[in-house]
Amino acid sequence: MPHQGTPVGRVHALYRYPVKSTSGQALGTAAATPSGLDHDRRWAVYTHDGGIASGKRTRRFRPVPGLLDWTSELDGHDGVPLLRSPAGVPYRVDDPAASEALTAGFGQALVLKQGTTLQHHDESPLHLLTTSSLAALAELLGGAVEERRFRPNLVLDTGSAPLFLERDWAGGELAIGDDVIITVDAGMPRCTMIDQPQAGVGAGPKALKALALHNGLEFGVQARVDRIGAISVGDLVTLRDTAS
Repeated sequence: MPHQGTPVGRVHALYRYPVKSTSGQALGTAAATPSGLDHDRRWAVYTHDGGIASGKRTRRFRPVPGLLDWTSELDGHDGVPLLRSPAGVPYRVDDPAASEALTAGFGQALVLKQGTTLQHHDESPLHLLTTSSLAALAELLGGAVEERRFRPNLVLDTGSAPLFLERDWAGGELAIGDDVIITVDAGMPRCTMIDQPQAGVGAGPKALKALALHNGLEFGVQARVDRIGAISVGDLVTLRDTAS
């Protein structure tokens, strides 16, 4: 019985990002797979030294400022994403013209590649936020906070729950809808990307400093899929009693 446990909210929004570090698309329904939401971050932009274009520099990632101004989406036909420039010009990601447009736009050699054994996710296959924590952060910042700034996969409507409630779910299981079960892992570390504007979303009040002061530079939680299936906006979410 997936919903044995404590109800904690409902699915408020779903997002996927077909090309990593670009602005993605909102969904009404999505398939949850062992690698996260289907088609999420399956493609990425690579730099000349083999790094994955991102908003930060690590062993795997390379900063490419401005990539968030590009958008990616699936049109529902053959599973190949479309990449759109800030001017709205569409490119199929498997067309060399897409990599050529990125190279010309950023003044450096960039190429689009599909993920293989190397995963494009930063920390985990799924990233989850709650509306109660978004509201708490907005109160700390003294202004509205746009959820898309944090690039979540799932946003749960948790009403007026306690501050950063999702931290207490670490190690637990959430049942979503009729089929899907996910395990909640550690908090999601944040970086400067959350303070950068992206296509359709203004920068808003800067959040990174507030999160450093009040939540150890984390916001939302990491998660992974234990039971695959469909997730839809409005689905009931329960914290499972794993002993039952």
